[in-house]
Amino acid sequence: MNFEVLVEDEFLNLCIDDSLEHVNNKTVLSLLNDYQEGKWRHSKFHNFVWDNIAETSLSYTERESLVDQSRSRLVEAAQSLRLTDSPKDIGKGSELAEIVLYGIMKHHFKALPVVPKIFYKQNAQDNAKGADSVHIVLDENDDFTIWFGEAKFFNDISDARLGDIVQSVGNSLVADKLKRENAIITNVSDIDQLIECEQLRADIKQALNHRESIDNIKPRLHIPILLLHQCDITAAHDCFSDDYKQAIADFHRDRATAYFKKHIEKLAATHLYESISFHLILFPVPEKARIVNRFVADVKHYKEAAKDE
Repeated sequence: MNFEVLVEDEFLNLCIDDSLEHVNNKTVLSLLNDYQEGKWRHSKFHNFVWDNIAETSLSYTERESLVDQSRSRLVEAAQSLRLTDSPKDIGKGSELAEIVLYGIMKHHFKALPVVPKIFYKQNAQDNAKGADSVHIVLDENDDFTIWFGEAKFFNDISDARLGDIVQSVGNSLVADKLKRENAIITNVSDIDQLIECEQLRADIKQALNHRESIDNIKPRLHIPILLLHQCDITAAHDCFSDDYKQAIADFHRDRATAYFKKHIEKLAATHLYESISFHLILFPVPEKARIVNRFVADVKHYKEAAKDE
């Protein structure tokens, strides 16, 4: 991943409100795109999206059948996106954020794309509601963690907007929804293809079995929360300067504190809350509408290409 890691730290070290409790199980990751010839690098950002779109929109078998066929993968992946021409459609920005989160999970956290969520939302609507991102991360000790992500693309990340994502995260922690996500992981074939170790695969399936208590899963549970957001600071700059990076670092530290303050107020009563790990990921862009419009135009291009094949 070619984006700059500006901040990556425990929230405990970044919090600017000494009165907050329950700060030990949280991290903050701030990512930046750079500039070229006085302009924010839109093409670099969109290349990242399209380089990762197949893993979010196609099953493992579909991806493998199109190996070494880059254009075919893009055309096929575009068919799974749920965009419409309605001016009220909100999926355009949300799907873009989901793809960005998948890319970050793959490249930064080294996660396996166990459930290509856009694919399953398209093909099994009733069963795929819930987390925007579902991954398993393996460690060097042949153990694993489970990552259920939330992804939003906001026009701003003012205090008024932060409540929306807190509510969404809270909804995802309800026992019935966690069991539903676990069932999706164990019922799709991707897990058998992506995890070679038979014993580890069996351990994962056993841990996620619907008969197991959700309490046993929570120490393994990580919630990455991507806030892709329009940013006046990013729009006002024209180079990747130290001044720009410091301004964003200060802004994101403030926003992380504001977010986790709301998060703790609303969610700290969740059973075994302290055993769950939460990761706030902040990614500023200069203009949401321009990015979404370009993404939609690219999707329509590939959808049209599919009609000619």
